[in-house]
Amino acid sequence: MTTASPNQSKTGAKSKSLIKRTTKKEQLIRMLSGKAGSDVAALSRKLGWQSHTTRAALSGLRKAGYEIAAEKSNAGKPTRYRITAAPDPADSKLKPKVSAHAG
Repeated sequence: MTTASPNQSKTGAKSKSLIKRTTKKEQLIRMLSGKAGSDVAALSRKLGWQSHTTRAALSGLRKAGYEIAAEKSNAGKPTRYRITAAPDPADSKLKPKVSAHAG
């Protein structure tokens, strides 16, 4: 009688728990990194978010150091957003805060 290792099922296949999941933030960055970028409606559909949540996520990426270009169309089409520059990991804005305790 053989026993499967904790990482394998009885059929020998790898467990689903070992498969790396893609976060919604990673999906958002990938969609915005394309040459054409994406509009809020398409992002919202893909991520299952409401439009105000999608716009808030775009703001969050900007605060994290991503440069996002908004390209408006004259033909009445929605504004498309595209990442033009990613943040420099060496220039982290997440510096530790110094506690100001008196005494």
